[in-house]
Amino acid sequence: MKPLVNIVKIGGNIINDKEALSAFLLDFATIKGLKILVHGGGKKATELANKLQLKPKMIDGRRITDVANLEIVTMVYAGLLNKNIVAQLQHNNCNAFGLSGADGNAIKAHKRTVINIDYGFAGDVDLVSSSTIIMMLKNNLSPVFCAITHDKKGQLLNTNADTIAAEVAAALTDDYEVVLYYCFEKSGVLKDVNDENSVIENINTASYKHLRNEKIIREGMLPKLENCFYALQNGVSKIIIGNAEVITKNNRKHTTIIL
Repeated sequence: MKPLVNIVKIGGNIINDKEALSAFLLDFATIKGLKILVHGGGKKATELANKLQLKPKMIDGRRITDVANLEIVTMVYAGLLNKNIVAQLQHNNCNAFGLSGADGNAIKAHKRTVINIDYGFAGDVDLVSSSTIIMMLKNNLSPVFCAITHDKKGQLLNTNADTIAAEVAAALTDDYEVVLYYCFEKSGVLKDVNDENSVIENINTASYKHLRNEKIIREGMLPKLENCFYALQNGVSKIIIGNAEVITKNNRKHTTIIL
């Protein structure tokens, strides 16, 4: 039997809420066994960009990353957020190790090819170094990935954190049973974004297409669901989308993604 590793991606408004983030990190630290954290931070990056009058452009939930915005997301994701998260996890007696995709050559990517839209310095993942991650796990370290990768040619790239979580999860399935959580401020995928009780409990490939066509699932939820199905198709055992409490309270209402 393969050992279990829990991979948790945290994002949304929880990153912006100091108390909510602290509560989540305390819960994350109490997860028994092997665990990995992947964090976003797009709203924090957008706040800084706006202050600097460099308002970012978004298309279908994905950020257009020009040179100036690449500097901003690198500072916010790999610096301020990543190190504050690691420091809080150490406070909670979770021996965390913060890193970008460039550290340990953990995640190699390429600049997204321009077809219809030029996303700038957005990175699409080519390779996850499972050996680097396994080394950390075997030494009782909990990796904490931010949303920055590299192309091994000296160029940093902004990569969707949901994608990083899915790619890391898929890369570890040969050696571990992998459960993937996507946590944010909502209770799951909602039929009505204004109604917390409208959680869709299960989404499969067919129902996803219907929900997408009906515009019930749109914007930032689109790439999240696409990453979920990619991870399942590549051996991930289970995927749950819900609020931050779902990682320790499995009875909480949430969405389960199935093939």
